[in-house]
Amino acid sequence: MSHPEQQYLQLIRDILERGHDHHGRNGDTKSLFGNMMRFSLKDGTVPLLTTKKVAWKTCFKELIWFIRGCTDNEDLQKQNVHIWDGNSTREFLDSRGLTNNEEGDLGPVYGHQWRHFNAEYTDRYTDYSGKGIDQLQYIIDNLKTEEGRTSRRLIMSAWNPCQLNQMALPPCHVLAQFNVRSEGDTHYLSCALYQRSCDVGLGVPFNIASYSFLTHLIAKECGLIAEDFVYFMGNTHIYNDHIDALKVQIERQPLPFPRMVIPNKMALEEYKVSDIVWKEEYKSHETIKMNMSA
Repeated sequence: MSHPEQQYLQLIRDILERGHDHHGRNGDTKSLFGNMMRFSLKDGTVPLLTTKKVAWKTCFKELIWFIRGCTDNEDLQKQNVHIWDGNSTREFLDSRGLTNNEEGDLGPVYGHQWRHFNAEYTDRYTDYSGKGIDQLQYIIDNLKTEEGRTSRRLIMSAWNPCQLNQMALPPCHVLAQFNVRSEGDTHYLSCALYQRSCDVGLGVPFNIASYSFLTHLIAKECGLIAEDFVYFMGNTHIYNDHIDALKVQIERQPLPFPRMVIPNKMALEEYKVSDIVWKEEYKSHETIKMNMSA
């Protein structure tokens, strides 16, 4: 069987060969609509791409930020995470009509929708406990019961049309569904993600890692075994200024994916990067620099 990372490398080739030229909001791209990849999470596998170095610690910190329901970019900056900086400046917020937001206040983005869906948003400092719908807790509660884990309604949506205009950036990864497959007393958890807008060079490697980490964390919390991450992609694009870098990447041969062990915690939001123990360390080719388009 070929290395699962070949799916990603082939996607790059397909877009470069058959992609449609498009002038978008934040740059010129080549794109294809409708793509899919599947990655095994068995035995603690984390599909961190290896043909370039993925900043997995940054990715993990952002994930826990989502899980905590946070919308304050300053919280990430304190952890030396700067992936939201371009979308939280005074200039960018004003361009979105968010003139009343303080710089760094991203509005009701992912974390707010995951933990407080559609709760009235005031600012990044407000305590939203008990407000809105806690979609993530609903999924966890159901996965912990024999009847609940068989549900086909274990869905978490970040796409809330009622609040899109309050967000610094409408969500790209918009809907995740969790599914349990059972063999006797053993239960396997998989996650399927639908993403409307997929930045192949920078965003996609992070999204694969983030939702794989999330699936592992939820499986641990609920006494399940992580099995698969399935990735459905809408507008899948390569920015023109990433093309040369990606041509270098597709010539590299993938290395084995790492495998991890995670401890039990009282709650998902308690996890830290230091809690991750690698059974098989993450090894990759060297970093490939690409500019982020806000």
